[in-house]
Amino acid sequence: MNTARPADPRPTTVRLTVAQATVRFLAAQWSERDGEHRRFFAGVLGIFGHGNVAGVGQALFQAEQDGDGHPDLPYVLARNEQAMVHTAVGYARQRDRRETWACTASVGPGSTNMLTGAALATINRVPVLLLPSDTFATRVSAPVLQELEQPGAADVTVNDAFRPLSRFFDRVTRPEQLPAALLGAMRVLTDPAETGAATIALPQDVQAEAHDWPAELFAPRTWHIARPPAEAARIAAAAAVIRSARRPLAVVGGGVHYSGAEDALRAFAEATGIPVGETQAGKGSLPHGHPRAMGGIGATGTTAANALARDADVVIGIGTRWSDFTTASRTAFQERGVRFVNVNVANLDAGKHAGLSVVADAREALTALTGALRGHRVADAYEEEQAALWQAWDREVEAAYNPPGSVTAKLPDGVLTQGTVLGCVNELTDPRDVVLCAAGSMPGDLHKLWRVRDRKAYHVEYGYSCMGYEIPAALGVRLADDTRDVFAMVGDGGYLMMPAELSTAVQERIKIVVVLVQNNGFHSIGSLSQSLGSQRYGTSYRYRSAAGRLDGPPLPTDLAANARSLGAHVIEVHSRAELEAAVAEAKAWPSDGGPVVIHVETDPLVHAPGSDSWWDVPVSEVSTLATTQDARADYTRHKAAQRPLLDPALRPEHGPADEGGTAGPNGRKQP
Repeated sequence: MNTARPADPRPTTVRLTVAQATVRFLAAQWSERDGEHRRFFAGVLGIFGHGNVAGVGQALFQAEQDGDGHPDLPYVLARNEQAMVHTAVGYARQRDRRETWACTASVGPGSTNMLTGAALATINRVPVLLLPSDTFATRVSAPVLQELEQPGAADVTVNDAFRPLSRFFDRVTRPEQLPAALLGAMRVLTDPAETGAATIALPQDVQAEAHDWPAELFAPRTWHIARPPAEAARIAAAAAVIRSARRPLAVVGGGVHYSGAEDALRAFAEATGIPVGETQAGKGSLPHGHPRAMGGIGATGTTAANALARDADVVIGIGTRWSDFTTASRTAFQERGVRFVNVNVANLDAGKHAGLSVVADAREALTALTGALRGHRVADAYEEEQAALWQAWDREVEAAYNPPGSVTAKLPDGVLTQGTVLGCVNELTDPRDVVLCAAGSMPGDLHKLWRVRDRKAYHVEYGYSCMGYEIPAALGVRLADDTRDVFAMVGDGGYLMMPAELSTAVQERIKIVVVLVQNNGFHSIGSLSQSLGSQRYGTSYRYRSAAGRLDGPPLPTDLAANARSLGAHVIEVHSRAELEAAVAEAKAWPSDGGPVVIHVETDPLVHAPGSDSWWDVPVSEVSTLATTQDARADYTRHKAAQRPLLDPALRPEHGPADEGGTAGPNGRKQP
């Protein structure tokens, strides 16, 4: 009997250039979670130069022609290489890290412009694939245009700067290396614990080099995004610690959103009565108005969440990386012996603050914890305290959104408070509309004040807090979900960093709404400078005076005219009524009408309500200035409240007894 397998009629190899092979591979990648499949790469963002136009550029053009103008990997021309990485990050975050974009740039400055974007993606644990072009691998005509010469290391290029900023880095100097590089990048991009920027440097000569590739390299490939469950023993231990608490508090981060764990969190909070404070990335994990939702926590948090944090004896971190803003530089948690339980898919974060680490997907762990805590609930008095604290804070928000006449009467004509601007936009937009911000004073005000009504309606990048992120990231969010309007809140400082992607929005007919807040300088750093005794030095946009200082009249910069010149529809407002009308006009703007910019001037000296919290920014230890001396004394007082947060959540049940007692249940000392 003949048992020979029939010959496979398909070709065993495909002859393509390295760039063509890269494009074909990327178009065939899919992600899967909970049985739902998605194409992993929505397209390629790029700017062509001599380092990639004949390589990746040619490959994208060929794919577009072969696809009758509708390629599986469409190309979008950006205006700034850093900005296009922000667009990819905005898209990936809105899609819960299950889809993203690739970014291609030319050699030299084109590629190094992506470095800031790479750092932002990795810090925020958001997947994006970077394809920086490299100088010739063969070095046949070195040094070439835009090549860095390093006398002691001939194999170093400027793209080596991506190594510490990327979760994966490779340089393809031979075609045979490409499959391993592509597969390695995909492994990291789809790993929820390891994800961030993945960088594959492509020398410009190698991009154009042909090779016979195994045909199976281009077969559709699905990458499973895992939901690692928690170990039963860790859930039991965590539940025991939580049961022992009198005043537990949950602190939720972006991991809740990426896991889709909002319903599981709600069930956990409702079953136990445990209050929930939110990081910037975790805001919206519970909707505004939920009785357990205490709002933002930490340096820019609410007084309600921070009051509960101050006396919490067990803190349950869920999907947070515990940044200094979340812990108020380790002054937020003042209870002696406070213990932490950390639920995180990444072991790095699960072990912070000597916490009991539960390395698991947030949804899986919360569901298991809720079951393990069945029948357990905090005291009625603790729930009543939560309600009273929140009601007091909500009154503060109302006053910020609708300032009394004693405040508005002092404002110059045509100038509003920042709180009024945020309140108008918050109240007049739809619950599913997305507010987006990154740097300046507005992220802090949004964290405290914004009333989130939908799980994907709040997008503040506060891992890298990168000025200029707002407009390009808004493009990404809108590309990810064109059923939502996106309101990018940006100050004049952030706008001046990166306005050019308005032109990309015009080009692609993408509707975004930019609320451009003009306060003639760096409001946030000006306020910080004043609090540190430096009197807003060097933070205002003003003419240099005859005395040589930047304290002359404000500069005549017309940002509304600038936005108009880039093709945006601009609405200038000078009163609350005009702002309300502008928001309504922006909402009614056609979905394919391109960007809308609402220009409004605010008073930088009217602040949002305080958080009763602190952020560690060292003050000069010696100074001839009385203001700096006073600030140093205040800094020293706050510094004394800083805690090491090293007390272990669990101690060995068997081992040397503590002095004056023995190790009891959960390792806590008993007399």
